[in-house]
Amino acid sequence: MFTGSLVALVTPMDVKGNVDRVSLKKLVEYHIASGTSAIVSVGTTGESATLDHHEHIEVIKQTVDYADGRITIVAGTGANATAEAISLTKQVESLGVAGCLTVTPYYNKPTQEGLYQHFKAIAENTSLPQILYNVPGRTGCDLKPETVARLSKINNIVALKDATGDLTRVYKTRKLVGDNFKLLSGDDGTFFEFMLLGGDGTISVTANIAARELARVCQLIKDKRIAEAREINDSLELLHAKLFIEPNPIPIKWACERIGLIQNATMRLPMTPLTNSAIPEIEKALKLAKLL
Repeated sequence: MFTGSLVALVTPMDVKGNVDRVSLKKLVEYHIASGTSAIVSVGTTGESATLDHHEHIEVIKQTVDYADGRITIVAGTGANATAEAISLTKQVESLGVAGCLTVTPYYNKPTQEGLYQHFKAIAENTSLPQILYNVPGRTGCDLKPETVARLSKINNIVALKDATGDLTRVYKTRKLVGDNFKLLSGDDGTFFEFMLLGGDGTISVTANIAARELARVCQLIKDKRIAEAREINDSLELLHAKLFIEPNPIPIKWACERIGLIQNATMRLPMTPLTNSAIPEIEKALKLAKLL
């Protein structure tokens, strides 16, 4: 189920910082038309940290409603308190999502045993498939391959989003978890190599604005048409880099507005608008990718 190009969807907001439902519906339609495999709703890129719990659940519900069964929806339900992550997960069970993406607890810096017990407790409190999410650059803790292997033995823990950018982990993790457990890149700059090394797909920020291209690259790799896939990804390499010139999702929301996918790039504090000095660099990347 969780293979190919999954998008880490932005949460569009109006100028007052309220969720922009019109733009959200437009984004869902864009990804359906572009061949995106699945939408991850209210993950890190979706600004889960600045939505309250009611908004968090409501955005996921709206995304499912707009999709109307035409594309897989994954709910971001991570939290740094296990009880909170369980609560969010249980609240999305009735919404029609295909699974949950659950980030490692941020700030707390738990041990590997703490991480194991955290994810085990979540999985035991739901029947929904769980995707582990490891992004140590943002959370301050690292989910080691050996711990992923332990967790992979739990029936409804089915995949890992690895945003470490460490390509040496692909083979090591695959050897530990077997072929049925899905390995997804969470790092756009290295996702191409990640897939060549045995990964199953990507949960991508770039896919917000280059959905058709990311879906095509993933399919070409699956079909072993590597040269064609590389040519497309080469045109996106600068974009992969420049979309992280400032903390995510600042650049990607600006880019979504720039190419007309959302009405404005509003974010809630403490996130602030893209700085003027970064604008020409992202515009150059958009032009190279033929998105402008």
